[in-house]
Amino acid sequence: MVTAPQNEVAATDMEEDWSRVLGRLKAEFEDSIFNSWFKPLALVNIEDGCAVMAAPTRFMRNWLQSNYADRIRSAWASENSAVSDINFVVLSGFSNGAAADIEMPKAQKPIASAVPSKESEFGAPLDPRFTFDSFIVGKSNELAYAAARRVAENKEVHFNPLFLHGGVGLGKTHLMHAIAWANKERFPDRRVVYLSAEQFMYQFITSIRYKDTMSFKQKFRSVDLLMIDDLQFIANKQSTQEEFFHTFNTLIDHSRQVVISADRSPTDMEGIEERIRSRLGWGLVADIHPTEYELRLGILQQKANKVPEVDISLSVLEFLARRITSNVRELEGALNRMIAHATLIGREVTLEMTQEVLQDLLRANVRRVSIDEIQRRVADYFNIRLSDLLSARRARQVARPRQVAMYLAKQLTAKSLPHIGRQFGGRDHTTVMHAVKRIDELRLADSDLEEDIQHLERIFGT
Repeated sequence: MVTAPQNEVAATDMEEDWSRVLGRLKAEFEDSIFNSWFKPLALVNIEDGCAVMAAPTRFMRNWLQSNYADRIRSAWASENSAVSDINFVVLSGFSNGAAADIEMPKAQKPIASAVPSKESEFGAPLDPRFTFDSFIVGKSNELAYAAARRVAENKEVHFNPLFLHGGVGLGKTHLMHAIAWANKERFPDRRVVYLSAEQFMYQFITSIRYKDTMSFKQKFRSVDLLMIDDLQFIANKQSTQEEFFHTFNTLIDHSRQVVISADRSPTDMEGIEERIRSRLGWGLVADIHPTEYELRLGILQQKANKVPEVDISLSVLEFLARRITSNVRELEGALNRMIAHATLIGREVTLEMTQEVLQDLLRANVRRVSIDEIQRRVADYFNIRLSDLLSARRARQVARPRQVAMYLAKQLTAKSLPHIGRQFGGRDHTTVMHAVKRIDELRLADSDLEEDIQHLERIFGT
C-alpha cells in the first residue's frame, strides 16, 4: 500500500509534471509505441524522490522496467529534479475482479487523463486509412462487409449484436473502423465509440481504482454505437466480463447497436461466460475466412496503384498473392518492403529481386500441404467420390483426376514416389511417375486441364 508522506508533492504540481513527462515521451517515440506502453500508465504518487506509476498488467510493468525505465527516469529528471527514481505497480484484479489496493493522498485528485470523461477520450482513435472505400471485398469477407455496411448506414438496428470473427490480419479491425467513419459521417449527432477489449478492461479497473464506477457505466451505456475489438482478451477476467455483460444488456434493451470482434466464434470462445457467449450469438455472426488468391491480388493491386512512381509488374503481384497466404498484414508488409527497396535503393522490382528481398517471409509462408488434403480437394473439384479416386477404377472420369492428384502430390509435398503411390490405394511408384509425366504433357496441349490445375494450385496457395 502506498501512503502519502508529509512532504508530498502538491496534486496539481504532480499532474503538471506527469503531463510534461508524457509530452517528452510522446515527442521521443513513435505514436504506436507511445500509445501501447506510455499512454496507459497512471501516476499514483511521488514520495521520497520516487515517482510511482501504475500499469494495467504485470506484463506491461515488466516490459516497461526492462525496456523503457531509463527513458522514463530521464524524462522525470528533466521535468522535476526532485524525482531521482521511478517505480511501477500493477493495478491488480484482472483475473479475480479486485481493484488495486493503492491508497491515494486525500488531497490528491485523480489524474485527468486516467479517467477520460469525453466520448472522444474514452474511445480509441480511428485510423483514417480504414474506410469502406479502401476495403477489398471477396468471397471470404463479403458477408461481413455487407453486414458492416448495413450497420454503418442505418440508425435502425437490424441485427444486434454484429459479431465479426476471423484470424489475425483478415480485416476485422478495418471493418470496425469503417463502420465508425461511415456512421459518424451519415449521422453526426450519434455517439459512436470504438475501443479494444483491453482498453475497456483497463478503463473499468481504473474506475474501480478511483471509486468512479458510476461515471464508467454512464459513459458506455449512453452511446448509440459501441464497438469492442478483440473480445478474447477479457477471457477469464470475471469482473470485466460482469461489467461487459450489464453494459451489453443495457445497450441491447435500449435498441443501441453493438459490434464485437474476436478471433473465433462465440461458441468457441474459452474463458468467456456462457451467458455472454449465448448473447453474442443473438444477432448476426459473420466469419471472415482466410483470403483467396483473387482477393489477395486485388489488395496488392490497390496498394500498388497508390505508388505510381514505382513500377511493379503484374507477375510480381501475382507471385506475392500466391506465396504469402497467411494474412493481409503480412501481404501489405511484403509489398511495402518492395516499395522501400525500389525508392530508397533504386532497385528495379523484378521477380528475382522480390525472391531475394522477401526470402525470410517466403520461407515462413511455405504451406505444408498433405496428400490427404490434395485428394479431398481434387475429388471435390472434379465432383467424384474420394473412394473412387483411391479405387482401381480406370474410367476416364476417375483416372484423369487421380493423375492430377498424384501430380499435385509430387509438386506440393516432399513425399517420395513410393509413399505417394501407397497413399493412392497401394499403387507402384512407376504409376506415379507416369501420372506426373502425363500431366506435364497435357498441361502444354490441353488448355482446359491447364486451367483446372492452375485453379487447384491457387486453392493450395501456390
